[in-house]
Amino acid sequence: MQAKIIGTGSYVPKKVVSNRLLETMMDTSDEWIKTRTGIENRRISETENTSVLCGKAALNVLGKATISADKVDLIIVATMSPDYLSPSTACLVQDYIGASKSMAFDVSAACSGFIYALSVAEKMLSSGKFHYALVLGGEVMSKIIDWDDRGTAVLFGDGAGGVLLENTSSQGSFIAEDIHSDGSRGLALTTGALPVSNPYSQNEKNPADIHLKMEGRAIFDFAIRSVPKSIKAVVETAGIDLSDVERILPHQANSRIIQAIAKKLKIPFEQFALNISNYGNTSAASIPILFDELVSSGDLVLGTGKKIILTGFGGGLTWGSILIRI
Repeated sequence: MQAKIIGTGSYVPKKVVSNRLLETMMDTSDEWIKTRTGIENRRISETENTSVLCGKAALNVLGKATISADKVDLIIVATMSPDYLSPSTACLVQDYIGASKSMAFDVSAACSGFIYALSVAEKMLSSGKFHYALVLGGEVMSKIIDWDDRGTAVLFGDGAGGVLLENTSSQGSFIAEDIHSDGSRGLALTTGALPVSNPYSQNEKNPADIHLKMEGRAIFDFAIRSVPKSIKAVVETAGIDLSDVERILPHQANSRIIQAIAKKLKIPFEQFALNISNYGNTSAASIPILFDELVSSGDLVLGTGKKIILTGFGGGLTWGSILIRI
């Protein structure tokens, strides 16, 4: 049995926050943000938490695929901004959409989370024990960033996206993958610190700190070193050339990072799909939102068999690429 992608979907909050609006809140400028990141706008949630964004994205996926929620038997949500530590966001999504027969759990791999979740779902479906799987990436980054830190506050946005996988005896979607982590560099990007604090603790009584902290230069250098190697690895495993790949869908972290990756790979920048100008960095949601936009616009058509690469990188540190046929 093999896993096949049969539908995509996404959902973003209605509130648009432009660079110009951020100029009124902090010491920054539209020009500074655009030239250094490629971001012009981002969506910010006013009331909807991560599970709601993911639930609405899931319903969008199912509606397009014309599959009812009661047929879904696996839900995986990739997120670094869950509603709670427990219950999982996936369990809340299960209830939200009425998928009462599904197994549900979260994956925590930051901006690589959707890649990790897809890899797990593909293997679970290939076992033959599951028939339909919803794989979602969703974030409300606005609740974990420090709005007084202009270095990170201008980068992130909120949203959710996902795909529906079907267990099939025919040709599947997944061709090759290359996925890694390096915990020795993990403190380059952190959020949600929960120090040991109890009546018996010998630690200093440091409060919990939910805010995201990032060493921007370290992440930039890590990405432009690791991602090109990962992209090369999946095409080499498949025995094809990068020119055989229709599009590369990268995590939307920073347009400069993607330009540097294209340069290292010696391929046209236009081969990479981008929507960062409209949404900013939505972490685990960025790749599935982009994927759904390309399918919805007709730029990519499911069922054509064309090859694309999904590639993510971020906290953990984690990174990985998956070569699929659509």
